[in-house]
Amino acid sequence: MRGFGVSTLFIAVCLFSAPVAGQDSLLQVVAEPGDGIFSLLRKHGADPARHLEDFIALNQPHLGEGKSLYEGATYLIPLDLSESTERPSAIADDPARDPEAPKSGPGIESGAVVTPPDGSGAPESTTPVPSKSDEKPSSDFPRYEIFGEKYAEIRPESTRLEGTVYYLVSGHGGPDPGAMTQYNGQMISEDEYAYDVTLRLARNLLAHGAVVHIIIRDPDDGIRDDRVLKMDRDEVALPQQEIPLNQLARLRQRVEVVNRLYLENKGKHQRLIVTHVDSRSKGQNIDVFFYHHNKSRSGKKLAEHIHKTFQAKYAYYQPGRNYSGTFEDRSTLYLVKNTLPATAFIEIGNIRNERDQRRILDPDNRQALANWICEGVLADYEDR
Repeated sequence: MRGFGVSTLFIAVCLFSAPVAGQDSLLQVVAEPGDGIFSLLRKHGADPARHLEDFIALNQPHLGEGKSLYEGATYLIPLDLSESTERPSAIADDPARDPEAPKSGPGIESGAVVTPPDGSGAPESTTPVPSKSDEKPSSDFPRYEIFGEKYAEIRPESTRLEGTVYYLVSGHGGPDPGAMTQYNGQMISEDEYAYDVTLRLARNLLAHGAVVHIIIRDPDDGIRDDRVLKMDRDEVALPQQEIPLNQLARLRQRVEVVNRLYLENKGKHQRLIVTHVDSRSKGQNIDVFFYHHNKSRSGKKLAEHIHKTFQAKYAYYQPGRNYSGTFEDRSTLYLVKNTLPATAFIEIGNIRNERDQRRILDPDNRQALANWICEGVLADYEDR
């Protein structure tokens, strides 16, 4: 579809001549390859949480299936005169903060696993719903069946994350296993290990009082303490959506779920953490590294805090080892580009590399990864 002409633009403005809520001006922009509504608004300094509905109302006749944009088409962006197209979007920086100061409580070290995530041997939804059972519970602690029988019960550790909301997305799932390779004659896949680390992270965040939305979910896997995690295809997207085979459709589905929940929780401290396992040549060993959006100060800060936690842990448990994991801008990643919460995108290793396999196959190492990510999250929240 070509961009609007001048006459079309005039008609569009007349059709919506009623005041757009809270807006003082309209900005005319052209959609570029890869743009979605959220990325287009962010790019031009508009807050998606404030302007999404107005944007759709202004441009409804020129939106494709699923509210997609047409490359080369011209769109109208509602702006407050106080907003500048030069500054980063307010939504990317999530200025709304919980007015309560963090409450004191025991740190994550009380449950830390000291085995190093690289396996060297040297010391190195809606939110899940507590289960209801006719049987008398063994304790007063809440149980969450999504974590499996062994890990269903969560003992609260602190209220340090009370009032926060975290969205956790593990890579791939459903019809897409992600990267695959063989280990001891058995096939292993990226989605199973990313999901296991995500579940372990979710338990940690819940234990510190956060509200946690696990976006990609498996009905029966739970947290597993096996080295080889059996592959399946029954993962769904929250609440019970079948995951599409098409890659772009899968990513859009995740974006829509996260953004809907974000708008429902507007005003709270909200963050998105995406977990993947990389796939490179067998000989390439990599450290855990982190991505963020270049216009999101909050996303950069979150990624940096988690990165610094990993640096400190490696320096303590493996002095002299050069930790090469980085945090950097990858604004082109679809989830990073199009989701509303400040985001940290984490690659936890190369599934094809033998050394990295030790990091992700050992369940103690997967728990250590989750613990260290959670510790970085705590540091990030308490540094707001």
